[in-house]
Amino acid sequence: MEFEILIGNASHTCYAQEICSLIEDSAKARKTGIAKREPAYIEKKLIDGNAIIALYQGHLAGFCYIEIWDQGKYVANSGLIVHPDFRQNGLARKIKESIFQLSQDKFPQAKIFGITTSLAVMRINSELGYRPVTFSELPQDHAFWDGCQSCPNYDILERNERRMCLCTAMLANAKTPELKHDLSNLILNQVL
Repeated sequence: MEFEILIGNASHTCYAQEICSLIEDSAKARKTGIAKREPAYIEKKLIDGNAIIALYQGHLAGFCYIEIWDQGKYVANSGLIVHPDFRQNGLARKIKESIFQLSQDKFPQAKIFGITTSLAVMRINSELGYRPVTFSELPQDHAFWDGCQSCPNYDILERNERRMCLCTAMLANAKTPELKHDLSNLILNQVL
């Protein structure tokens, strides 16, 4: 399968509702915690160029976005999702590599992190140079933790005073130079 892996822009806002539904459906199917997002939130990520979108023949195939915390000291790669019809094709890894590269290019001084309950995402993160960390190494901004409120595991996080949850926190090493493709190719509608 040939996927277009693109930096999101205003022309992709038509996919925002579908992205939100895909994230929500995946959380229900996996019975794991994925914070719910509204279409307007996803639209802003696309418009600001803080997202990667994957398309297959004009159809949404996958998505991931960047969240910025503590005045740019941290950026999170969040909301990684692949449509069920396109799983098992290595697309999640390509999207994750692309969002990681975009994060490094746009926010070179920031610490890049993610939190996940997905073993597959943990594997991809590890291959990209992330390492598991305690929650104390994540942003302490209340707005960051408020984003977890729609997750069904939020009560666990709160009971543990935001020190642990069912998610695994992973922080990227300072720089990981050997990614498979560079950002300039993404801007030109790279076909993978």
